[in-house]
Amino acid sequence: MEIKLLQQNFQSAWDQYVLQHSQSEIYHLSAWQQVFHKHGLKTFYVYAQQEKNIVGVLPLVLSKSLLFGNFITSVPFYNYSGILANSANVAQLLYQKAQEIAQQHGAKHIELRHTTPVLPDIESHQQKVRMLLELPESSDMLWDNFKSKLRSQIRRAMKEDMKCVTGGVTLLDDFYRVFAINMRDLGTPVWPKSLFRAVFTYFPENTHICCVYHKDKVVAAGFLLGFRHTLEIPSASSLRKYNSLSPNMLLYWNVLKFACEKNYRFFDFGRSSRDSGPHRFKKQWGAAEVPLNWQYWLADGNLPQLNPQSKKFQMAISMWKKLPVGLANIIGPFISLKLP
Repeated sequence: MEIKLLQQNFQSAWDQYVLQHSQSEIYHLSAWQQVFHKHGLKTFYVYAQQEKNIVGVLPLVLSKSLLFGNFITSVPFYNYSGILANSANVAQLLYQKAQEIAQQHGAKHIELRHTTPVLPDIESHQQKVRMLLELPESSDMLWDNFKSKLRSQIRRAMKEDMKCVTGGVTLLDDFYRVFAINMRDLGTPVWPKSLFRAVFTYFPENTHICCVYHKDKVVAAGFLLGFRHTLEIPSASSLRKYNSLSPNMLLYWNVLKFACEKNYRFFDFGRSSRDSGPHRFKKQWGAAEVPLNWQYWLADGNLPQLNPQSKKFQMAISMWKKLPVGLANIIGPFISLKLP
């Protein structure tokens, strides 16, 4: 068996393997390598080959930060990826190769964003959960399944002077306008608009945007990715000054209707910390918790401490919230692309 780094002429074989593997996510596809390259990140797309057949893959992305040092994720920014393999032995060989790469590049740790514990001998950390809603055959059936309190909240938003539009890349500017303001308000450096545009470029059939407008002004928006039977919303935002109109409720209801119309079987609200505000928001729609099993290789034996609740982070967040949006949009991408 050979362990190799992906070359351009082998991308089709990589993707064929990913598409036939039952545990694969959209983030395993080889085109993400180009997305990350375009944004200055070094990648190592590792695969195992036996008798000219791929029997396992592992996408790895190296990030370098003055604040956090060097580290490797599979993959950054998004929630799900890691090792796909035909056997435990293949998974172990890919993991060993990842360790070699980490040591060669001075990485403090490797973060494998598994949905299931692929490496049984390594401790899984389940601080985050995936919030997954199984969808019925129609949006009418979904509406009937909602609790009366949730239906009342959606109806209240429907009575306001708001409209919802779902489409493609032509909505990117409107989405990003809300997203950038919301990220500044949260005290978080924003990703560059070019990252979202690159996703549209490489995954045009999988990518959608939903925007909510109040008197022709965009007030809420969500970025959607569909893969197999699941529609996911990895990024969603609304403007705080319009909270009294509940545009977020209208956004999510329309996104869920869209998922039903497109015959998706599941809607993925994304990851959350248990008992947090976002966790409670997602749970009210009927989403069930699915534990995530992120697994780590650690150079010094210590788990990475990227805790937003720490004093250091809280001070940085407080300062970021005070920045003008325009300045935050200029500085933010230089920081966010070095974060996991």
